[in-house]
Amino acid sequence: MCGKTPYNSFLRFEPMATPQTALKRDERLDARLTREEKELIEAAANLRGTSSSDFVRMALKEAALKTIRENESLTLAGKSRKIFVEALLNPPKPNEKAKAAARRFRQEIS
Repeated sequence: MCGKTPYNSFLRFEPMATPQTALKRDERLDARLTREEKELIEAAANLRGTSSSDFVRMALKEAALKTIRENESLTLAGKSRKIFVEALLNPPKPNEKAKAAARRFRQEIS
């Protein structure tokens, strides 16, 4: 049987990343480590089967993304949460300053 078969129709063959197609990394970040820190990083990198540089780069990226995610979300507790939800569900009527700001905004975008 030739052509598409039920066994290979889901397979997609894409070229593997090579140095020519991989992202170019030309920025540097230097850090001073203690001998113990370096040995710890090297041991962890060996367990993952990667170089120390790749291990550090991946770990730093994960830590940076986690820090950013944690600081992007708004966490409110108790009374603050109730006040916030109430303001969303029943917003106050705009005062004169808010109305004037809305008019200026409309003029600027038109």
